[in-house]
Amino acid sequence: MSQAISVRLDEEAVRALKRLEATGMTRSEAIRSALVDAAARLHDQRALAAESAALEADEVDRTEMLAVTELMERLRAPW
Repeated sequence: MSQAISVRLDEEAVRALKRLEATGMTRSEAIRSALVDAAARLHDQRALAAESAALEADEVDRTEMLAVTELMERLRAPW
């Protein structure tokens, strides 16, 4: 089911739309693709933030990361 909408684009958005249209996309395809991509990036950022927070809260993992960091520092060549 399609739904028509109306938007007002500023100069930056118009330039971006023209770049997308230059690839051969129709105006509608470009706008749909941009919306879907933006939503996916937002979802990915939230998922990454949640994963990062879970790792940060994992004391066993943090202890292991610190041990590896300390080992790498000891093995590092002197300047």
